[in-house]
Amino acid sequence: MPIPPQHLKQLWQLLAVIEDEKEAKMLMEDLLTPQEVESIAERWQIIQQLEKGLPQREIAKKLNASIVKITRGSRVMQYGSGGFRHFLKKLKRAL
Repeated sequence: MPIPPQHLKQLWQLLAVIEDEKEAKMLMEDLLTPQEVESIAERWQIIQQLEKGLPQREIAKKLNASIVKITRGSRVMQYGSGGFRHFLKKLKRAL
């Protein structure tokens, strides 16, 4: 059964009001299981390595991640909504 659009809108609104790293951690620890948090953290590491231009096999070895996960990240970087690139740039400016 599909999630009603209003439920997704409320989730996006919730994420939009996060003010800092402490709040983000607090929300993610309540919202997600530890395994889900680890999976998201791993995906973010993969995306950062792909952005640096590292070969997929090198990323797999460095992060001990499967080629399938890295290929998926690469596809999202190429054909996704642009969110990863947007936030990579935004994070670079903020740090």
